[in-house]
Order: sequence, then structure tokens, then C-alpha cells
Amino acid sequence: MALDPVKAKEKERAAQAPDPAQSAAFVAEIGQLVRRGRAKRGLTRRQLAQDSGISERYLAQIESGQGNPSVIVMKAIADVFEVPVFELLPHATPNNIAMAGIIDRLSRVPQAELPPIAAMIEQRVRHDGALDRARRIALVGLRGAGKSTLGKRLAERLNVPFVELNRVVEQDYGASVSTLIEMSGVATFRRYERACLEKVIEENDAVVIATAGGIVASAETYALLLRRTHTIWLRAAPQDHMSRVIEQGDFRPMAQNREAMSDLVAILEARRADYAQAEAELETSGDSVEESTRKLEKLVKEWMK
Repeated sequence: MALDPVKAKEKERAAQAPDPAQSAAFVAEIGQLVRRGRAKRGLTRRQLAQDSGISERYLAQIESGQGNPSVIVMKAIADVFEVPVFELLPHATPNNIAMAGIIDRLSRVPQAELPPIAAMIEQRVRHDGALDRARRIALVGLRGAGKSTLGKRLAERLNVPFVELNRVVEQDYGASVSTLIEMSGVATFRRYERACLEKVIEENDAVVIATAGGIVASAETYALLLRRTHTIWLRAAPQDHMSRVIEQGDFRPMAQNREAMSDLVAILEARRADYAQAEAELETSGDSVEESTRKLEKLVKEWMK
């Protein structure tokens, strides 16, 4: 008996329709990616709503997996995150699904419980990371800590290249860092900084890298630095930082600021926990350049074998 043409057409459409369970899972993963992207950038849902033009209520639905955003909505969110739209789409691989699950669970963990979890993960991957760092040394810290001066001397003694990351950014961009930031914004500078760091790492198994003090502002870039280099925090007393910066003729970001010292202390305190993630620390206050260089050379000796 022949099937009724209308019923046959309905059966065909049903067979072609997406599976509801799979569709729901896909939308939920999009929500996780949006929530993760917002958290990484320190944006509240209200801020994302203002910047994207999407209502806060609809963003909440998207993040909870209840909203099915259009391509236009996804593009608006991606533009705020400054990423391609495809980065907000799930990739159907076990690793990415597992990662989304981990991120979703971590997003529900109280802030106070995150440090020990991070320490556990760091310990778990430390061995593989040590192999991946090769003979690369990176110096981090505030301006005036001695990154450029000591980094150049250390590189000479180790007979390896010395790279100031900001100079690489300027070469790639074709103008100074200050011009880059003024013309294109901090977010663009951070993208150049990340790309240039990746290039320096890929091109050098042995190198001394002097980074900008604000490299810790990008969690992804700083994580890359910690993972692929032996990182040393060069520390100094605030008054030493200040005097050295003045000697260099570079007073940013304290220019024309009567509260320069308090601002510098505030910057140091805000970055202290990030700098403290470095593999080693070296106090440079009270030591001559030669003394600090000698201590730094001794510190990296085991890494350069």
C-alpha cells in the first residue's frame, strides 16, 4: 500500500530535522563559551549588554543555554570580545567538550577556592612544562626593576639573543608602543604583544626576553610566558623603581601625577600575585648592576644546561 504523499513528505522532513537533544547541547555549549569569554575579560553581563547592544536578559538566557542566538547576535558578542565568530561556536571534539565542562564547573567554584585548584593543575603539568621551556629566560616586573639592563648583560654572558618584547611589537606594528595604544587601543597592543611573544618563542630555543610590566594584564599571554619560558620576577623597593624610572626619563603612567609614588605602590600591589607566579624571584634593591647580574646568572645556571 502506497504511503500518502503528504505523510511521506512529513516523514522526510522529520528525518532531516536536527535532533532536539543535540541541538540543546549545542546551544548550551555556546552559552558556556559566551560565559567563559565574558569572565576572561572581566566583563559583567551588564557591561557586555551595553557594549554589544543585546539585552542583559537575553544574554542571561544565552549563557544559561536557554537562548538560541542568531548569527547577528553572535557577531555582536564576538566584536566585543574581539574574536572571530567561530571562536564562540563549539568544536565537536572530546577535548573541547571536556574543557567546556571543566570551565563550567570552575565558574561555579567560590573565588577563594580557585588558588589551590590552580596550584594543583600547575603541579600536574609542571614536568611537561619544564621540558617545553627549553633555555628561554623571561624577566618580568615593574619598570625600573632592571629587566632591560640585566637582561642584556645576562644574554651576553650566556651568549644567547636578547629580546625586548616591546621593540618586537614596534617593529611589527611600524610605530612606537605609545602610538599603537593611542591610535588602536590597549586591546590591539595586547594582541600584538601575544603574537610577538609567540614568534620569539618559536624562533628561539635559547633567549633572554625582557617583557613589559603590564604583560600580566592578559591572562592568556602571561600563561603562555609562564608555560614556555623560565620566568623570573625582578623585584625592587618602590622608591628604587621610582628613582630608576626618573633616571630613564620615562615617567609613564605617573606623568604629571602628584600621587606618583602611591600610584606606583598600587600598581605593584595589584600585580604582585601575578608576578609571584614566576618560577623564581630576584631582589635588585641595594645591589649594583654587576652584583645583580652575577646573582641572576647563578639563578639561571641550572636552566641553561
